[in-house]
Amino acid sequence: MHGAHHFSPPIESRDDLIEVLARGSKPKERWRIGTEHEKHVFHTNPLRPVTYDGPDGIHALLAGVAEKTGWAPIMDRDVIIGLQGPSGQGAISLEPGGQFELSGAPVADLHETARETLEHLALTKAIGGPLDIHFLGLGVTPLWSVKDIPAMPKSRYGIMTPYMDKVGTLGTSMMYRSATVQTNLDFSDEADMVKKLRVSLALQPVATALFANSPFVDGKDSGYLSFRSHIWLNTDNARTGMLPFAFDPGMGFERYVDHALDVPMYFVIRNHRYIDVSGESFRSFLEGKLPQLPGEKPTIEDWEDHLSTLFPEVRLKQFLEMRGADMGSADSITALAAFWVGLLYDGAALDAAWDLVKSWTAEERQQMRNEVPRTALSTPFRKGTVYDVAREALAISTAGLTNRGRLSDGHSEAIHLASLEQTLQLRKTPAERWLDLYRGEWAGDLTRIFAAAEL
Repeated sequence: MHGAHHFSPPIESRDDLIEVLARGSKPKERWRIGTEHEKHVFHTNPLRPVTYDGPDGIHALLAGVAEKTGWAPIMDRDVIIGLQGPSGQGAISLEPGGQFELSGAPVADLHETARETLEHLALTKAIGGPLDIHFLGLGVTPLWSVKDIPAMPKSRYGIMTPYMDKVGTLGTSMMYRSATVQTNLDFSDEADMVKKLRVSLALQPVATALFANSPFVDGKDSGYLSFRSHIWLNTDNARTGMLPFAFDPGMGFERYVDHALDVPMYFVIRNHRYIDVSGESFRSFLEGKLPQLPGEKPTIEDWEDHLSTLFPEVRLKQFLEMRGADMGSADSITALAAFWVGLLYDGAALDAAWDLVKSWTAEERQQMRNEVPRTALSTPFRKGTVYDVAREALAISTAGLTNRGRLSDGHSEAIHLASLEQTLQLRKTPAERWLDLYRGEWAGDLTRIFAAAEL
């Protein structure tokens, strides 16, 4: 998110590009958990999407939250597009279709994650209620087409929308009607980053399967359990995917820099204005050959902006972002963070997780990624299914969280995995449970999901 632009130093060398990533390294005692979640917004009377303007629009919601919390407005030209909490408190931002996102504070344990989520949801309901603005915990808007959803007034989306239509078939669906939960986690040094990146890339489709929660699109059963994950396979292949190079010998910060340099750019920000450079190369920018800014060379901030326009299944910035999960219930928000913290933040668990995935081939990882959107936990894998892998991964995560020994009322952080244990017990993802209702007691009336999945 961009507030005021301060002076950003020019990039002098390739080492500067690497340093932007490397400076994320921090000792274990400083590792934190950051959770981001996006909620679809809707009016109930009548049932419809929410516009930005108007007495009961997103702007009114932001203004109400600002008044209640004292959080500062984040501006794009002269429009409020988000709110910034005091230092270390997180931020609220808008996705293109009005999805209301909390980027949480960096917290020390999952009990704090759960508390933060519940406080935020209580706040948004209190402010949203009188405006007839409600929040939906699903990975994709179940009823409305992209053209039905009012666009938010953010400059970068005006650049991304036309570009998306050039490079993939579902990029605008990703922007306007998908919602995710993401957790951001730290690494101690380059070797630790590489190990965590490999484990989390390999297991990302397993998380996608466990959290599958977007079976409906355009008012009907989409044929997918995670239509959101399917969308990402048809968004922009240059900037998405499973990063097979991460498993090659010699992987490190520099190799990710090379990858990022090959991803076409979207925009450059100058004087708070977004300049459309979509499709241009950052390598040309480094040589002062960007057609839109002739002779000008990039700053560190330009590079950070560019890194934020890559959308792989796990994204490297100054931390690692887990990007595979559909939005779901309040419990599932914390469960996603819990799943990954258990796997990555305990040494024995990380070793066990690496043992689980290290023999998988790039083809196997990609095939799992390709098939999981449709069949989730039932996806065949080796001699069994993704269900079997998920059960092993969850056992490792549970042990990792128990080992961390962060107790609240006598409970370890493993308590936050309860919703995943339920999914494995039922052998049904959240998506399959919605489909049962849709085919059963709802008799095909999808408007019922708005009350059922309301946060």
